[in-house]
Amino acid sequence: MSQNQLPNEQYSLSMMYGTYADILFVLFPFLVISMQRLWDGQLYETLLRPDLSIAAAILAGLAIGKFVLGLVTNRDLGRYKERIVFFIALTLFLVLGPAIILMLSITGNREVPGFVAFVQPILLIIAISLYTTAVSISNILTRSAPEVAGSDGMHPGNGQESEPPPKHEPLAIPRRTGNDPL
Repeated sequence: MSQNQLPNEQYSLSMMYGTYADILFVLFPFLVISMQRLWDGQLYETLLRPDLSIAAAILAGLAIGKFVLGLVTNRDLGRYKERIVFFIALTLFLVLGPAIILMLSITGNREVPGFVAFVQPILLIIAISLYTTAVSISNILTRSAPEVAGSDGMHPGNGQESEPPPKHEPLAIPRRTGNDPL
């Protein structure tokens, strides 16, 4: 086992825990609502209410944010643009659009069709999967940004040396003295 492999595995494990912590944080209020409905003997009605669609829409929005973050992180990652845009479109098409339509349809009608009880959990599972994928892609792209530019100062593919990135000086904040005007 190489020495780089262990920190990479630790980083991946930490990212996985962070990702699932985000998901649990989003789902926590819906868990509380479901537990209250279970207490009242109305657990099946939870599947016919817009709660799961709301959770799926929230996770889809977070996933789109992570995909965009991966897209705008580094300009040298242009070769991945189409893939990331595909995942954004997939998230909109598979999760966000149907979740919003279901929320509006469920809240606007008295009779909710039974298929909604099956569609909403599937939407939530897809949203969780896409959010996990978005976090992974975003982290891979932001972590590999220096590697894409080449660790030897060469741009990939053109064989020419590049200038090292400019070093920024830390922000110098002057201290206030008692004589400064407000």
